[in-house]
Amino acid sequence: MNKTCVTNSVVILIADDDAGHARLIEKNLRRAGLRNSILRFDDGQSVLDFFSGRCENPKRVSDTPYLLLLDIRMPKVDGIEVLRQIKADPELRKMPVSMLTTTDDPREVARCHELGCNNYIVKPVDYEKFAEAITQLGLFTNLVQVPEIKGAAPA
Repeated sequence: MNKTCVTNSVVILIADDDAGHARLIEKNLRRAGLRNSILRFDDGQSVLDFFSGRCENPKRVSDTPYLLLLDIRMPKVDGIEVLRQIKADPELRKMPVSMLTTTDDPREVARCHELGCNNYIVKPVDYEKFAEAITQLGLFTNLVQVPEIKGAAPA
């Protein structure tokens, strides 16, 4: 296997200001068999701080592959701006970003894809459908090869 793509070491980042949604996402990823480390962020600024090194903990680790599950509607910095900044960075742009949001506006879907998201998943309102969608995402994540992000976070 290619050393730069080790699925088991992928750290899953969940950026969602709704604690209930975040817990449900994590629970169903675990139900799908994922044992990866999971870090949760309550707002878009926290995600950007994680990658830039502007926070004490948690902090981005060099040579680690990340997968970001990103909500659009969040405080401080919204998910679209987080996506834009990540995909504008030469090193971070390799990281897979899945938009996971309640927004099903076709213009938002198109905009996120234009900015470089890897997929766009609409959170179903129904609990069982939402749980099933996350379980399917977890099964998909088990198969995905994710490149490592090289270099330390900028100081």
